[in-house]
Amino acid sequence: MADISLDTVSKSFGGIKVIDGISLEMKSGEFVVFLGPSGSGKSTLLRMIAGLETIDGGALTIDGKRSEHLAPGQREVAMVFQNYALYPHMTVRGNMAFGLKNIGMDKSEIDKRVEDAARILEMDALLDRRPAQLSGGQRQRVAIGRAIVKEPAAFLFDEPLSNLDAALRVRTRVELAELHQRMQSTMIYVTHDQTEAMTLADRIVVLNNCRIEQVGTPMDVYLYPATRFVAGFVGSPGMNFLNAELKGSGTDQCVTLGDGSRIALEIDVPAGPYDLGIRPEAVRVSAAPAATTGKAAVVERLGDRTLIHLHLEDGTELTALDSGRSNVVSGDAVHLEFDTSQLHLFDAEGIAHHAK
Repeated sequence: MADISLDTVSKSFGGIKVIDGISLEMKSGEFVVFLGPSGSGKSTLLRMIAGLETIDGGALTIDGKRSEHLAPGQREVAMVFQNYALYPHMTVRGNMAFGLKNIGMDKSEIDKRVEDAARILEMDALLDRRPAQLSGGQRQRVAIGRAIVKEPAAFLFDEPLSNLDAALRVRTRVELAELHQRMQSTMIYVTHDQTEAMTLADRIVVLNNCRIEQVGTPMDVYLYPATRFVAGFVGSPGMNFLNAELKGSGTDQCVTLGDGSRIALEIDVPAGPYDLGIRPEAVRVSAAPAATTGKAAVVERLGDRTLIHLHLEDGTELTALDSGRSNVVSGDAVHLEFDTSQLHLFDAEGIAHHAK
C-alpha cells in the first residue's frame, strides 16, 4: 500500500494542454475513482502515474518517493487495461507468471505468488486453461491476477469493465469491491460510468476539461455537487435544471420559475437570475393541488419506481419520481411538490449554492 501525491502536474500534446496543474492526495489503501467524460484527461492522468506518459510539469510522489522521472517498472504500480492483452498460447498460470519470469524471479516464489493470486481471485481451477477457454469476466480476472503477483504499491485500472456485457459488469464490479476489501490496497480506477464510480469509490475525482471539478465521497458528490457540470454529470436520471429568479432575503427568499410558480427557500446568495437544480427524486407527484403543475409527456415504469417526464406551462421539461404503482399516464395534468432541502442554485460561472 502507498500514498500517492500529485502536485500541480501538467501535460500537453503539442500545443494542446490535456492536464492543467492538477494537485491531488490519495491515501494508502484508498479506492479512488477518476470520473469524467471522454476527453476530460482521466486516462492520461492515470498513465502519468503509471509512467506511460511523461509529466511535463509538477511532481509525483509514490510512497514518499519522488517518482515523475522513474521508469514505469521502478514505480511499484501495476496497471490493468481495458484490453486484457493475454497471451493466447499460454495457460492462465503462464500468463500470470510471465512478467515475473522476465525479471528472473525464483520459480518457487513465482509459483507461490501465482497460487496466492489465484486463491484471492477464486480461480484456482482455471490455472491450466487457456484464454480461449475462459469467459470475458474470467479473462479480466486473469489480467488482474497478473497485476496482483507483482505485489505493487498501488493498482491502476483503466476502464477494465468496458468490454463486458451489462450483467457481467455488475458481477465483476462486485468482485473488484470485494478484492479491495480483502487486499486493502491503494487502487485508482478510471471510468466514465457513474454507477461504477458511486459503488466502488471511497472518493470520486470528477474531471472535466483537463481539470478537477470536485473531489469527495460518492454521496457528497451526489448530494452537494460543486458545479453545474458535476450536478449534470453525476446521477441517473440527470438533475433537472430550470431558469429561476431569486428574490428576497433570509427567511423571505423564494425562487420564481418560468411558469410563474414560486418556491420558498433559504440560501445565502444575492437575488438575481440562476439555474435551479433539483434531482427527480426531490420532485414528487402530489394528489393535492400544488403551486407547480405539469403535463406528463412520457411515463417510464421501472418496477420499483416510475419516472415521469413532464412539460410545465411555459414548456420547461422536468423529470419527477413517483412510486412503482403510479397511476399517471401520458397526457395527465400532474401536481408537483419540491423538496426544498434538495434545491441547488448555479450562478453564471456554474458554481453551486445549496439550500439550507
